[in-house]
Amino acid sequence: MKTVLLDKIASVTRACGLTREVRVSADIPCEEGVVVAVRVLNDKSTYSQLELPSGRMAQVKKGDVIAGALGHRHALFGYSGHLPERLAPGDTVNLLNMGGVIGICDSVNPDLGAPFECEVLGAVLHFPYLGERIGLAARIGGPGGELLDPEPPLDAAGVPVIALVGSCMNCGKTAAACTLVRHLSHGGLTVDGLKATGVSLRRDVLAMEDAGARATGIFTDLGVVSTTPANAPAALRTLVTRLAAGRPDAIVAELGDGLLGAYGVAAILDDPAIRKAMTAVVLAANDPVAAWGGVRMLRERFGIEPVVVTGPATDNIAGTRIIEEAVGVPAINARTDGERLASLVRSRLNVPVEVLG
Repeated sequence: MKTVLLDKIASVTRACGLTREVRVSADIPCEEGVVVAVRVLNDKSTYSQLELPSGRMAQVKKGDVIAGALGHRHALFGYSGHLPERLAPGDTVNLLNMGGVIGICDSVNPDLGAPFECEVLGAVLHFPYLGERIGLAARIGGPGGELLDPEPPLDAAGVPVIALVGSCMNCGKTAAACTLVRHLSHGGLTVDGLKATGVSLRRDVLAMEDAGARATGIFTDLGVVSTTPANAPAALRTLVTRLAAGRPDAIVAELGDGLLGAYGVAAILDDPAIRKAMTAVVLAANDPVAAWGGVRMLRERFGIEPVVVTGPATDNIAGTRIIEEAVGVPAINARTDGERLASLVRSRLNVPVEVLG
């Protein structure tokens, strides 16, 4: 056990409440969510920032000592990497995302360049026993690590749930979620927001808060670094139940990544209880073909009729006309016609008129 001074603390470790001075151990459990300290070995000019617990982005430089969490990532437009089987101080790992997920990179996106290489310093310890110098490896769910119930109940308490699904990552889901939060809030509703799938990064739920969400939640709060088909349904069930207990007028739920991605969106939509709890489903798509395929998949595989299509596929009238003619679903751009998008979605929520003002 030795003392390490951290230069930067990644947002994935937020629940641990780390300070700059931490103790680390050479005994490193190679499990998702275990907090580790690493030293950055190279500089980068692209994808070179780290999200801090505050949500602020900080530039990462060679020599920085960082606290992040072990995990995996399978990103279409980012790095893909896996959890190492074993680690010891001096080993080299990679920073897989801006939230501080650390693993072994398998695949590099040419637009981002090679990822940061990092020297492992040790597992960050927490000391749960008052007055005793017995340290245990910290985990991201909190000092002791919250364990996600694999089969939690789902109780939306009658609160309408608006689900944002996409054809892939970076297809406009967060922009649409924030547009809905903003306009529904301006219409007199109390709106909460959540992100149920993806890889740990608080940026999207922070954007929902900036748009007016009263409360937010993300799978990272449940001790999950990156979602999978095995844990994504449980994460969404838990987050919806927690937010619904606060009695908002609506919950906006973003399902990160895409319908065919590796983070568990399809597993969520396969859950009959979750489908029943979804009052409205909005599809975001990058182009008309993606919109066509996404609508067909929602209808034919999950029995879901999307309320509207949005995203870059609707950036001009050419795209919206093609989509509406091809699939018979309204196509509305969240950035340029947000009020109409929110009005259409709001009409499906069965919210009392007196609440809407």
